[in-house]
Amino acid sequence: MDEATRLRPIYARLAPGDPAPWFEQAATNNPKYVFDRAAGRYIVICFYGSATDPRGRAAIEAVLANRRHFDDVRACFFGVSSDPRDRSEGRVQQSMPGIRFFWDFDGKVASLYGASPRGGATAERELAIRQFWLVIDPMLRVMRAFPFAPDGSDRSALFAYLDQLPPHGEFAGFEIFAPILILPNVFEPELCQRLIAYYDAHGGYESGYMTEVQGKTVPAHDFQFKRRKDCRIEDDELLKWVRRRFAGRVIPELGKIYSFAVTRMERYIVGCYAAEDGGHFRPHRDNISKGTEHRRFAASVNLNGDFSGGELSFPEYGPRAYKPPAGAVLIFPGALLHAVSKVTDGRRYAFLPFLYDEAAARLRAENNKYLGDGVGAYQFHPAGPDGSPIPPQAD
Repeated sequence: MDEATRLRPIYARLAPGDPAPWFEQAATNNPKYVFDRAAGRYIVICFYGSATDPRGRAAIEAVLANRRHFDDVRACFFGVSSDPRDRSEGRVQQSMPGIRFFWDFDGKVASLYGASPRGGATAERELAIRQFWLVIDPMLRVMRAFPFAPDGSDRSALFAYLDQLPPHGEFAGFEIFAPILILPNVFEPELCQRLIAYYDAHGGYESGYMTEVQGKTVPAHDFQFKRRKDCRIEDDELLKWVRRRFAGRVIPELGKIYSFAVTRMERYIVGCYAAEDGGHFRPHRDNISKGTEHRRFAASVNLNGDFSGGELSFPEYGPRAYKPPAGAVLIFPGALLHAVSKVTDGRRYAFLPFLYDEAAARLRAENNKYLGDGVGAYQFHPAGPDGSPIPPQAD
């Protein structure tokens, strides 16, 4: 390889239909913004470089002049700055809702999206920035790019394009339903009432959520992100009935529809989203850390229906929300972005396990080394000799 070839910058190239890369980066509203949670609306990203650049400044001013587009419901905007002085000197400011900036001073985002060369800057090569706009659909797939034009025509072309887009819930030209499975009558009313009574008798604890810090999966609590109280089921008779219902009424359907052989169930809990607590769970995925990546499917069995709010939604597939009747199970892949809206009246009780198989169980055990303080290690045991699809122990 000659010297000229070695120093030639190589850029990532994204085309319409390609998945937009996921990342975490510092932003104006969050030191660790998780980009994939922004799914569920049109997203406009602008790689403008520096606010001191005339074309970069003109792009920012065009966004502010057209902020009607960016309400965090139909669409949102992210400017990507590569200049630390944009932050230190306050050259750009977020404008909520809908307008935020990433502080991409290490070039991570720009490199992923082809705005800067792969590998970033080196001793021999300065970081070159390609200035362009990128429009992403609610499923986080590339729709169209608008490179900066010398005459500024990219700005008018971008906003004309946004004007003609359909509602975000029908971005494909029609509604796309989330790839979920709903099965009615999995728990009979008597079992639902027994589980609710068990929760009320024993009370719940603030359950929090799992996150990754310095490569370790650790528990975290943030009432702005999640508010729910859980109660572990430790009654052998109740556990027996719950496992029987899943073994006979849920697992065969998963095998038939997804060709997936469930052998494990994790987390025997009754969760309670209560109006008095402002119970809710903002958009998240269930398998994004090393300690949770074994979670192949999540299940949600509503135990009652006398509450308002508390509906499940899957933002990548539109704003439709789901409230199955008491006793029905809603099952979805753990990788799907999902949210629970705030309960505004009453309490939503639900049985909330995760389902997986033997390969995932071995993966879970292998990932013990990535568990932080407060997360118990997993002991792998082969499935029970009786051939039951869910082993007798609460896995």
